[in-house]
Amino acid sequence: MNKLSVISPAYAARLIFRTRRGLRTLVAHLLAAAGLVSAVVQFLGQMFFSKAFPAPVAVTVLTLFGCFAWAVSQTYPRSRIEREFSRPDTTVRIQVGDLFEQDTHLVVGFTDTFDTSVTNDRIISSAALQGQLLHRRYGDDQRRLDRELAAALRRIRPVMTEPPGSKAGKRTRYPIGTIAVVGTPGQHIFATAYSRLGNDLVPRSSVDDIWVSLNRLWAAVYERAERRPLSLPIIGSGLARIDELDRESLLKLILISFLARSREMPICRELRVIIHPDDLHSVDLLEVRAFLRAL
Repeated sequence: MNKLSVISPAYAARLIFRTRRGLRTLVAHLLAAAGLVSAVVQFLGQMFFSKAFPAPVAVTVLTLFGCFAWAVSQTYPRSRIEREFSRPDTTVRIQVGDLFEQDTHLVVGFTDTFDTSVTNDRIISSAALQGQLLHRRYGDDQRRLDRELAAALRRIRPVMTEPPGSKAGKRTRYPIGTIAVVGTPGQHIFATAYSRLGNDLVPRSSVDDIWVSLNRLWAAVYERAERRPLSLPIIGSGLARIDELDRESLLKLILISFLARSREMPICRELRVIIHPDDLHSVDLLEVRAFLRAL
């Protein structure tokens, strides 16, 4: 459980040497290391060595290499970025890994129809988080998941019901931001409707839909999670057709929304935003680390 993914050297090298944030951070650490070493060398030279015998070239080269290696190690992106807040009293963690390996409550995005069928990948892709939820948490028992969703949605008024034959799968539509809480009490799954599934079976969403869904998600977590840790993916980064924001911007939007709402009410003691390793190419962990520290 909670196994961390390994950051590849190629990804790290790209962030360190080919981004402004990486180069600035590297240079800052390099100058700090060089300044400290220089001060130590001058002190030792005055105390123990004659000025007539300057340091050998080899020592200088090794010293510079050591400073550079230390600077790279300090700049190297980590698989887990974490910050503790006193107000609100919570911890925020950004982690590269697998959402379904987390021993916490989970958030899984759904469409407004809460479709679950992965047959031939026509309505829901088996590779999508909804498909993975069905396979890994429900053992491909679609009927059980549908029963739990129906029970959770029983008291929510639908927006409309599509006429027969107009759409494959479920035809009842719920408001954007609807939260259906399923799973066990110790590990709830907050099924969050943040996109509309068209009759052409294409999900569509917007930044406004994501913002509304996040606000309603935090309210549901406050009511049902008992302040236990919560893990969620970068919602909106899959097939929801959100072109206005990339994954990194969506991640920042999640953090802003969570911290702003947490100052109004205690949502949970720990929030984990899980980045799948396949999505890491579109997220700058150094930039995310700086953003989290600035919040």
